[in-house]
Amino acid sequence: MRLRPPNNQLDPRAVRWWRTGFLLLFGTPCVVLLALAQFLLPARLWLLVAAGAVALAGLPFVVLLPLWWYRVHRWEITGDAVYTRTGFFWQEWRVAPMSRIQTVDTQRGPLEQFFGLATVTVTTASAKGAVTIPGLDHELAADLVRQLTETTQATPGDAT
Repeated sequence: MRLRPPNNQLDPRAVRWWRTGFLLLFGTPCVVLLALAQFLLPARLWLLVAAGAVALAGLPFVVLLPLWWYRVHRWEITGDAVYTRTGFFWQEWRVAPMSRIQTVDTQRGPLEQFFGLATVTVTTASAKGAVTIPGLDHELAADLVRQLTETTQATPGDAT
């Protein structure tokens, strides 16, 4: 089995999912600081500066990072293995042979449910941990779990 680039992109809605998560992460402190600036007049200037700094720091995360992740993240499932590529500065390529797969799970957080997405987690007998495929259409994720379950049951080996 050779390490090769996976073929499949994530669902395009993953970009909006990641953006919304970052907006919540950086927007919540901004809203709190702006609200405090309305009530704490002596500290208004500093609270507004702090809100602007948080917004400015969050801007690259909201605008650029989701686009980069969408460009880099790839996945593929063959009869032999699950292939993934993830990362930002340090890209990670993972191959999970079918004979090493122990469990296959689907996760859907509140934002993923809102955008109709899911994350598939493939747990293996690897010290590196599980292989995850985020940002999949929830129906595709259910099909992949079914397919992986059937394939791993038919694959000889003890997944250790």
